[in-house]
Amino acid sequence: MVVFLLVLVVVLALLGAVHWYVWRRLVRDVTAAGSPARRLGTAVAVALPLLSLAALVSSRAGAPFWLQQTVAWPGFLWLAVLLYLVLALVVGEAVRPVLRAWAERRAAAPPEPVPAAVTVPAAEPPVAGSAAVTESREAGLSRRLFVSRVVGGSAAAVAVGTVGYGTYGVLRGPRVKRVTVPLAKIPRAAHGYRIAVVSDIHLGPILGRAHTQRIVDAINAAQPDLIAVVGDLVDGTVENLGPAAEPLARLRARHGSFFVTGNHEYFSGADAWVDHVRELGLRPLRNARVEIPAGFDLAGVDDVAGENEGRGPDFARALGDRDRARAAVLLAHQPIVVHDAVRHGVDLQLSGHTHGGQLWPGNHLAELANPTVAGLERYGDTQLYVSRGAGAWGPPVRVGAPSDITIVELASKQA
Repeated sequence: MVVFLLVLVVVLALLGAVHWYVWRRLVRDVTAAGSPARRLGTAVAVALPLLSLAALVSSRAGAPFWLQQTVAWPGFLWLAVLLYLVLALVVGEAVRPVLRAWAERRAAAPPEPVPAAVTVPAAEPPVAGSAAVTESREAGLSRRLFVSRVVGGSAAAVAVGTVGYGTYGVLRGPRVKRVTVPLAKIPRAAHGYRIAVVSDIHLGPILGRAHTQRIVDAINAAQPDLIAVVGDLVDGTVENLGPAAEPLARLRARHGSFFVTGNHEYFSGADAWVDHVRELGLRPLRNARVEIPAGFDLAGVDDVAGENEGRGPDFARALGDRDRARAAVLLAHQPIVVHDAVRHGVDLQLSGHTHGGQLWPGNHLAELANPTVAGLERYGDTQLYVSRGAGAWGPPVRVGAPSDITIVELASKQA
């Protein structure tokens, strides 16, 4: 508890410092003291972080769903804008001296030549306390204001443009990508077998039924043989989000649709969601395995977040007594369990969780916590494929990590 409180204090202090820096550069430095513009900017600078805090805690606090939806859009979007504002302003700190020097040189440049017929009285040198000195100081303030407005305006434009484009990418829906994975144990009859992998849909206060429908339409259009939903379907209760998940009942694949829990299911009532997706026609694999007629085993394990509820991954139960002459494909939300998959002879693990970093440069942080952030990699005799996910957590924004649904096509080496 003491550690949690200490971390909380540090995080709040950091957020306070970041918001003060943004207020200083975008409000104080570009407006006059006591002006309506400064008062308005200060009010906005206070309201936005409060909305972000409300967006982050409203769901966990059990707030009414309408209230969660009300604060989610401005609160979460501000977090994304804040990230790119700070990055742009930091770059602007390097540009600021260059702009200031340019403005000073321009102000100090000699005046244009005056025609000989015109006589201009010689300017007297400024005297302390004279109007000339006051004018010089005002000119200096004007140059600083010009520089601050150019840097601040450019930073705001970059941040808003980046977040706007990233939001469009999420709301447009994930693109379908295709990956071929050769497996030595797959029989020739299974050559070309297609598994639609979708993860991290994150239905919640922002992404709802229309988002689910876009995903279902994209998967069905690809006509896969099997569909794997590998966790983090929701951010909320069945009561609030059950209608948003209903289009999943229209998923179509000849060998069915399967589901494993992600860490966010355990924040949202995992057992209730497992029951609900079963009602929608998906088959949950909770530390279980099924033989696929094409000639391989499909297994699924609960997410590691379930360990706090006594329902974590159980590889022995899911894979312990299987025929290792058959290929095994494992559905596991988090890539970090790949080393357990290697020990249990899994041929291919399908995962999500990372979002590919979601917001650059978040991919570099994701690399510290995950063996693979996105794409296909090999660990011993096990191949791991990590999807970037079809939705977004928190800000409905992706930058440098576009959402995807992946059609994994199995290739037999006997073909």
